[in-house]
Amino acid sequence: MDFGVGNLGETSDSRGSGTADLKGIAEMPADAEAQRPTWSGRLEFILATVGYAVGLGNVWRFPYLCYNSGGGAFLIPYLTMVLVCGIPLLFMEFTVGQYTRLGPVHAFAKICPLLKGVGLATVVISFVFCTYYNVLMSWALYYLFNSFGMETLPWKSCNNTWNAVGNCSSGFPGNDTHLQSASQQFFDNRLLEKTRGIEDLGGLRWELFGCLVLVWVIVYLCIFKGVKSTGKVVYFTAVFPYFILFALLINNVQLPGAKNGILYFVTPVWSKLFEVKVWLNAAAQVFNSLGIAFGSMISMASYNKFNNNILRDALIVSVANSFTSILAGFVIFSAVGYMSHIHNLPVDNIATDGPGLVFVVYPEVLSTMPAFQLWAPLFFIMLLCLGLDSQFATVEVAVTYIKDEFGAKVLPFLKREELLVLTVCFVCFALGIPHITKGGIYVFQLMDHYTAVVSLVFLAFFEVVAVCWIFGVPRISLMIRRMLGKSPNIYFRVCWLLLCPMLVLCILVSSIIQYTPPHYGKYEYPVWAEWVGWGVSLVSIVWIPFGAIQEIYNNKGSLLQRLKTAMTPTIDLDVMAHLPEKQNLDNLMSEKLLSSVPPVTQ
Repeated sequence: MDFGVGNLGETSDSRGSGTADLKGIAEMPADAEAQRPTWSGRLEFILATVGYAVGLGNVWRFPYLCYNSGGGAFLIPYLTMVLVCGIPLLFMEFTVGQYTRLGPVHAFAKICPLLKGVGLATVVISFVFCTYYNVLMSWALYYLFNSFGMETLPWKSCNNTWNAVGNCSSGFPGNDTHLQSASQQFFDNRLLEKTRGIEDLGGLRWELFGCLVLVWVIVYLCIFKGVKSTGKVVYFTAVFPYFILFALLINNVQLPGAKNGILYFVTPVWSKLFEVKVWLNAAAQVFNSLGIAFGSMISMASYNKFNNNILRDALIVSVANSFTSILAGFVIFSAVGYMSHIHNLPVDNIATDGPGLVFVVYPEVLSTMPAFQLWAPLFFIMLLCLGLDSQFATVEVAVTYIKDEFGAKVLPFLKREELLVLTVCFVCFALGIPHITKGGIYVFQLMDHYTAVVSLVFLAFFEVVAVCWIFGVPRISLMIRRMLGKSPNIYFRVCWLLLCPMLVLCILVSSIIQYTPPHYGKYEYPVWAEWVGWGVSLVSIVWIPFGAIQEIYNNKGSLLQRLKTAMTPTIDLDVMAHLPEKQNLDNLMSEKLLSSVPPVTQ
């Protein structure tokens, strides 16, 4: 696992011969590849990464952002951000993972020792994320079970024990603010049995507890054999949602009012293009959707063969992710247009974002559709597939870290790798239990706000600084040339050097300036809950300064010398040391390394 250090740069003798150094470099990937399992085929890696990138956010977040930020005009900043931020950063993470063949912790420790804490921070944020993300899957499973064997769906009528008397509308209440829709009351009073705030968590929702257990069992059975089992599962979980999305689209566009919903979704409002917030929303959507800075892409790429065409894969994943977001927008808003027609309400009285779109609005839509007995189960199975793919990747980050860091100690104790995966899944399940209490929705919203919004932006900034500026674009280009036989073009180099870091910095500054405390609907969190939220953020972020302090403290010499050593990568260090200050990297590679580059399979 620890290739690139043991054979290189340890003694003065090893630094004396450029030939010896190049020989060591050529042997590193072969040694590492012999020790690490790989995907059975290229398609498995593509499906796994597409499945991870395409998640619930594509269904509930993108359509709302699109219509709220200028409709069709939003596609201009969105696609621009995909080109200048999404594709280059995804390509960068694939490069780091595939070249080092290590998880994010060890990869960053070699690439930028000063910011080695970034790697551990990605593991921590992924671990925190997977403790509560499966709660959404338990909700989807609960809705799925309630979709079978009934003449009408339980969230359609107001004649149930959980409905509030005199406060329920069998459709959307529109401007009658004292009323709630039947689907909203099913979500609040039946699914969640929601309390009044985080101060009152109430007891466990035992039905959700059972659903959560079942979801974690499914996750475990899909990943317990590592990439060998995950690679097989993604053939279904990554592909099946597209069949459902296309089927729903074909069905929805034939419904009355669907055209109005689609027009509301795509009609450009050009004045929105002059608002900075719209561009920042586009950048944040691309960043979050592709999963940059979660460490998952690095982990999955580390199981690739050394000469896998990661540029092609980055383009496929990015295009598939954007296509799915736009497709989901048409599916959702054709249905919302239908509901506005049925209830004679404006579209903006129905459309919303977040979990409310797929657990309140769309269930109401399904209940009025012809053949709802078919569409409702299929829709919630689709949600399960979308969520499970993302969950596979985040759990794999933690498992990869433990194997890389503690494998020699842990695996002999647990005897089998399957028991390690079982232990990780059980710990995540246990930490997710507070989210399925009767006040669990408030815990969920708090965790999601401070993990997926606050922590991620800080973490992403330091990741980009570590790789693009400290490690440097020339070194990234050298790694790519060793794997693919050619250097990245000027487009990627400019994005890495200038556009990506500045864009992430703008998002970070904007998020600080525009910070708003978390809330759930009209509920405002108490001050102590906000402090808990900041504590959740610090659980991941704090490793970055801790790692930098430890690295500087352990180095020798003056403070300046220690800092310089901390900013010097330990991977491929000898080859870099022999580079003349202004020598062209392409010439060096073509003369000394090209013969050792494995052929690139088209």
